[in-house]
Amino acid sequence: MTTDQIILFAIIAGVLGMLLWGRIRYDVVAFSALVVALLAGVVPKEEAFSGFGHPATVIIALVLVVSRGLSNSGAIEIVARHVVDSSRKLSVHIGIMSGVAAALSGVMNNVAALALLMPVDIQAAVKAKRSPALTLMPLSFASILGGMVTLIGTPPNIVIATFRESALGAPFSMFDFAPVGAAVAVVGVLFVTLVGWRLIPVARTERNVAQELGNLEGYIAEARVPKDTAAVGKRVRDLLEDAEEADVNILGLVRRGKRLAGYARNETIRAGDYLVLEAGPDAIESFAGALDLKYAGTEKHDGLIGETLSMMEVVVPEGARIAGRSAADLRLLYRQGITLLGVSRQGTRFRERVRHLAIEPGDILLLLGPQERLQEVVLWLGCLPLAERGLQVAQRQKAWIAVGLFAAAIAAASIGLVYLPIALAACVAAYILLRIVPARQVYDAVEWPVIVLLGSLIPLGTALEQSGGTSLIAQAIVSVTSGLPVVAVLVILMVVTMTLSDVLNNVATALIAAPIGVDIANRLGVNPDPFLMAVAVAASCAFLTPIGHKNNTIILGPGGYRFGDYWRMGLPLEILVILVGVPTILAVWPL
Repeated sequence: MTTDQIILFAIIAGVLGMLLWGRIRYDVVAFSALVVALLAGVVPKEEAFSGFGHPATVIIALVLVVSRGLSNSGAIEIVARHVVDSSRKLSVHIGIMSGVAAALSGVMNNVAALALLMPVDIQAAVKAKRSPALTLMPLSFASILGGMVTLIGTPPNIVIATFRESALGAPFSMFDFAPVGAAVAVVGVLFVTLVGWRLIPVARTERNVAQELGNLEGYIAEARVPKDTAAVGKRVRDLLEDAEEADVNILGLVRRGKRLAGYARNETIRAGDYLVLEAGPDAIESFAGALDLKYAGTEKHDGLIGETLSMMEVVVPEGARIAGRSAADLRLLYRQGITLLGVSRQGTRFRERVRHLAIEPGDILLLLGPQERLQEVVLWLGCLPLAERGLQVAQRQKAWIAVGLFAAAIAAASIGLVYLPIALAACVAAYILLRIVPARQVYDAVEWPVIVLLGSLIPLGTALEQSGGTSLIAQAIVSVTSGLPVVAVLVILMVVTMTLSDVLNNVATALIAAPIGVDIANRLGVNPDPFLMAVAVAASCAFLTPIGHKNNTIILGPGGYRFGDYWRMGLPLEILVILVGVPTILAVWPL
């Protein structure tokens, strides 16, 4: 083993360890690893930032902007509303929603597809008086499955396609993934529709999360006591009867920026104190109105005075601007005129002040502010609304224009008339000129942490491959599996890739596993395409944990799930993917 190989293996092992640890954002980890590799001299300085201009990076960025355009046009919401009927049987509803999610994910980013359909699904659950825990996990899994069908449906497919171009001379085309991806998606959707949802823990389905989302119970919020209110001079315990009547739980008291120790039941309330409340917005509004309390923060921003205030509930996905930060860090009230009124995190009670609380992916936030500002600020924060968006958000008169432009771009790329990145770039340019995606939203639509991750890891992967590092790994796998059929080696590669994808970012998994798959195929003297296709399918299958895929993180809070809930449906689904995927891969891409 050469010195360069040892250094690269150490760097990549460090990257994997840091990603598993999860305390530092994956884009920071990847970029830092690239810098270390450059300083160590194992990545040439000429290749330092080659990953940021790589076709895979460009395509993913453009697809995200196109997805925003399809969302803004309202085309998807129109379809969703026409196919959703809360009076249908649960299995029929799950089947229809899962089918729509899978179909949409084939032509747009699967995170965007889930973001559009999740509010519709939650609303259907509220109307049907059932827990959304029964339907959100099948919806998430279906959106992940649908992304496997086309080149642009999921980032791992884009990574694998562009890697094939560098390794074998030609990329996978738009619909090369369709035979295998469609077979896996159809069987997977049937599974979650007929069997999968029944495997969700009963404790989640019996808990009426739908009503909690309708009433938004479980928020930890703060209300300020003005000097002229009747609460001044009373003890906290004197307010318990009013609180119980309003369905509010008083958790404590904050004075001069500090939470008073203990429950503070006997503490005398002073002007300027903050009552820490646990309730939904309706209950908070009722209780605050009865005692003439003010919402925390509104007194500090004159822009809120006299305006019509609205509340909006949103879920925090991984990579959101506010994830890992607090409202105070972002100066949310001062800069945007929006108050973070409450936070819901699976029933957790917080000792920190709400505006100083570090927000985590999966949290549900209750925002308060002028109605016309809320939607824009939600986009700025990178959060997803839990209620259907109003008519003012979508430009429905441009729906068919948006769909037509996108279809034309895909058709031109599919028949080889235009290079895919150029076709998507033309579509994005048209969206901007027609204001389907306003210029100010273009950069917000791009998921920059993923772009930095890709741009940083591509040079590292290239260096590892050129140094012979991937050949060493492939040789080790071939040696360990010596005597086994090639099909067994293919299955082992899929299992290892799936396992990595369940705990790492799927893009990072594809970047690591793709060159190893090609090297294994070369050592076995077989066609590399089945191995690349196996990596593409396996890297997209992250069903065991809420951290393996963003869609699983997004539904964590709204569904009321726990970390250990996912494997119950996810494990048999991953086994099913292997059972269906391997024979289909070998039939379409023979060894």
